[in-house]
Amino acid sequence: MPPPSSPAAELSPEPQSTYPTLEAFVERTSSDELAVLFSRLKDSLHSLKGPRAEQARKAKVALERTEELLHRLLELRENLAELRQKPAKKPR
Repeated sequence: MPPPSSPAAELSPEPQSTYPTLEAFVERTSSDELAVLFSRLKDSLHSLKGPRAEQARKAKVALERTEELLHRLLELRENLAELRQKPAKKPR
């Protein structure tokens, strides 16, 4: 017969973050701050000329994708905050 499980054994520890720096950035940054950050980066890449212009073009594409992903993470954070604030509906 298996030993009875204790309530403390059933609780799982908080999962460790794989990307703690990114998580902290998303938790502290607003959409406006993110837009300003990426606009500065894009402007600096736009000013590059010569052989680095091709690398800058590729970097711009990567920045656009990164910006889109971070905006989605910020939207998700806002949605989760709204869900936490709403009272739970009781089933009928």
